[in-house]
Amino acid sequence: MRVGVDLDVLNSISETHRQPQSRIPLHFIWHKWKRAARLFRIGLVALSLPGNIQAAHAQKPGQPLPRSAKTASKQNSHSDGVGPIQFENVFQAAKIKFTLKNSISRQRYTFETMVGGVALFDYNNDGLLDIFFTNGAAIPSLEKSDPSFWNRLYRNNGDGTFTDTTENAGLQGAGYSMGVAAGDYDNDGFVDLYVTGVNRNQLFHNNGNAKFTDVTEKAGVAGLIPKLGKAWSIAAGWFDYNNDGLLDLFVADYLNYSIVNAKLCAQGGLPAYCSPVDFLGMPNILYRNNGDGTFTDVSEQSHISQYVGKAMGLAFADYDNDGFTDVFVANDTFENYLLHNQGDGTFKNVAVPAGVAYNAFGSPIAGMAADFRDVDNDGKPDIFETAMFGEGFPLYKNLGNGQFQDMTAPSGLAAATSRSTAWGVGVFDFDNDGYKDLFTSNSDILDNAQELAHRPFPLPNRVFRNKGNFIFEDLSSKAGASFQVPAPHRGAAFGDLNNDGKIDAVVSVLNGPPEIWMNHSPDHNHWLILKLVGVKSNRDGLGTKVKIITSAGTQHNIATTTVSYNSSSDKRVHFGLGPATIVDTIELVWPSGTKQVLKNVKADQILNVIETAQ
Repeated sequence: MRVGVDLDVLNSISETHRQPQSRIPLHFIWHKWKRAARLFRIGLVALSLPGNIQAAHAQKPGQPLPRSAKTASKQNSHSDGVGPIQFENVFQAAKIKFTLKNSISRQRYTFETMVGGVALFDYNNDGLLDIFFTNGAAIPSLEKSDPSFWNRLYRNNGDGTFTDTTENAGLQGAGYSMGVAAGDYDNDGFVDLYVTGVNRNQLFHNNGNAKFTDVTEKAGVAGLIPKLGKAWSIAAGWFDYNNDGLLDLFVADYLNYSIVNAKLCAQGGLPAYCSPVDFLGMPNILYRNNGDGTFTDVSEQSHISQYVGKAMGLAFADYDNDGFTDVFVANDTFENYLLHNQGDGTFKNVAVPAGVAYNAFGSPIAGMAADFRDVDNDGKPDIFETAMFGEGFPLYKNLGNGQFQDMTAPSGLAAATSRSTAWGVGVFDFDNDGYKDLFTSNSDILDNAQELAHRPFPLPNRVFRNKGNFIFEDLSSKAGASFQVPAPHRGAAFGDLNNDGKIDAVVSVLNGPPEIWMNHSPDHNHWLILKLVGVKSNRDGLGTKVKIITSAGTQHNIATTTVSYNSSSDKRVHFGLGPATIVDTIELVWPSGTKQVLKNVKADQILNVIETAQ
């Protein structure tokens, strides 16, 4: 398959949306601009924070009661240096023998620094989350020339250890792999995998006998763009955009880039990865599920392909509650896209009027990844996005009526994140107090960042505790001794690996072993996990909106696996319940439109919920 594409054809796709080429190195442009922007931002945060916090604390009719200042102060005082969110890296005890190989070369091909997806999914339906890792390939062949380049599947043994079942499962993969998306596309009850890559995209059907079959060609999802060839795909996600009960596939494509058209880039006489502004972006792809094991490329008729960006991150949510799932695309050094599902099979980019195309200063950022969930329990999905050093990680509050507000500064995240770069991201309630927290997997982009920019390449991960009212506290330094260890982190996936009700994380590391972050936070709060089974809706229940009511208040969440950078998280829906031992009401709205209500559900359990007929 052809990786390079015809520039003339690409240019003709959309004159309106394509980006101009530049010959100025990224690291010169962004180093100068970001230094000034960072200093300005920090000053602005200091000036504007009190007033913004006061505005954020104002109670609006119909919203859940905010956590009181007294309660927040009490619950967030940790003079002993140990925070309420605790992680431990148990990689060695887990017996996972995997190294993410990017085949770093003298040429510094851009894709070398961007590999590393993770999927948490239960491939054998034993009730335990298994782990899948994508891997790189040899250069310049871009093929998995020996087993050290294989993608890897590890079966959860239920005792804290994992067994490599890659070869038996048939998931070694081909080409230089990037990301992974998990979803049961044929509704047979077994979760399938789609793997993206530089020169190969692959769809693996789960046969139900612990083995997978490569059905890419039969299904018609190889990642080929008409007249252009194979795109460099980074991320992908499963969602039912037309509510027909079948999972469709969105493939996020990055740059018109290949070894053939790559050039050597340098800064200060040292090799450096080339800037994405030196290359045109590529159209994304939308595959509609035909229900017979095949897919139809509807990118053009859905209008998806007309929005040509440089996609790295992807997240789904019905942000305007019209019953159709929308798409947020995090673009690199280009405006973000918010693709509103029109309900007629087409999408419209509304990012600019919605207020999520740019940061608070009206500038595009190096968008890496995103999660699209309700952060403040008001029933409206918000957006948290990771970005590059000097930019801060944007947090957009959904105001309703199609509008978002940039809350990065008033939330405390601008000051906390402006001197870091992050890739993976997750919005989950890690301490089960009823408020979703933030996790980021951090690392600089350049492996020689210390020489080029005087900042470290490996960085520790970060965790920010939600204090309520859109205010976050950086608890990274109190999250455990192993959590302080820096590494070149990339993808991150989230889920409860040991079914104890606490959300764990698995993070990939360039040229090193992955990190298995077991959540060892104190047990004083309660929890509930819902495993959804769609009947009229897709079997995984992806896109289902869930509202719960307890004595502690109201919460909202959605069923999605499309979270973070290059990765796929647990499809089950998690709620932290705080002190509540009973969930008074659970309200589900399935993608089919079916509404279902459960009453008086006990806490601290994994509950199977089967969609009722209407």
